[in-house]
Amino acid sequence: MQKVRWGIIGCGNVTEVKSGPAFSKIENSELVAVMRRDGAKAKDYAERHGVSKWYDNAEALIHDPEVDAVYIATPPDSHAAYTLQVAAAGKPVYVEKPMALNNAQCQEMIAACEQANVPLFVAYYRRSHAAFNKVKELLDQKLLGDIRFVTIKLYQPLQPQLYTNNLPWRVQPEISGGGLFHDLAPHQLDILDYILGPIASASGQVTNQAGLYEAEDLVTAQFRFESGVLGVGVWCFSVAEQQQEDSIEIVGSAGRITFPTFARKPIVLETIAGTEEFLLPPPAHVQQPFIQSIVEELTGKGKCPGTGVSAARTSWVMDQIVGRE
Repeated sequence: MQKVRWGIIGCGNVTEVKSGPAFSKIENSELVAVMRRDGAKAKDYAERHGVSKWYDNAEALIHDPEVDAVYIATPPDSHAAYTLQVAAAGKPVYVEKPMALNNAQCQEMIAACEQANVPLFVAYYRRSHAAFNKVKELLDQKLLGDIRFVTIKLYQPLQPQLYTNNLPWRVQPEISGGGLFHDLAPHQLDILDYILGPIASASGQVTNQAGLYEAEDLVTAQFRFESGVLGVGVWCFSVAEQQQEDSIEIVGSAGRITFPTFARKPIVLETIAGTEEFLLPPPAHVQQPFIQSIVEELTGKGKCPGTGVSAARTSWVMDQIVGRE
């Protein structure tokens, strides 16, 4: 392709700032069509963002001859079905994370795209952020010596006001795949896959302690990377405000690195030489560097660091942790 003309299926909140505007701010890229089942909302989005076409039917957008590639930004329960439709139309697919409800669906998506000979990308956009590439750079420089283990901690406070009426889709397993663990942990597990390589085995325990919804609100896990590095994680969504935590700690024989996944806090490197901090804020549109890498791959000028195959590994790990076959 000389230029990638994008269509979006599901122009909801995630597309307002995080992703949508980026498609037309990247060289050789343009957002030309959006779709939402509520046509009035699709029209409103198109008018506000300067998009020339809007639809209330996904098939119409997928088969629009002026749409070269499709970004699927719906909740996870429809990712697989839409991916199969886009692949059947012979167009590249960019799908939101988590990739699907489970790893079995991910494999169906990969197979469909391989059969149609179209690329499949998944929105683990932190792979293109300066902060996480800095962590990777520090590890590649062997500043920690031999890596020993990893600890993930994500603790968030109770927000009962969010669950008193209509439950958000993120805590409805039939839509999201699980609870907040399935929404947030994939980013952490994927970035560790990127930095340290694939996880070979994983297990965990899940429970619901606060009773605000049926999905799990506490998950604990242990896992082993193919390299032999071990890891543990705790994700709790029912702590007090002052107990919030967002950290990944990587410990080696000569030091450690601690960094957040979601909070705007510095990377902290501790070695025998002392302590250094690196604060590298994300871009205004957090998906823009990753989308740019997709455009560069589609136009033959580069390579995207995240694919359906790498994203499916994260879905497999989550399945193992929650005990899903």
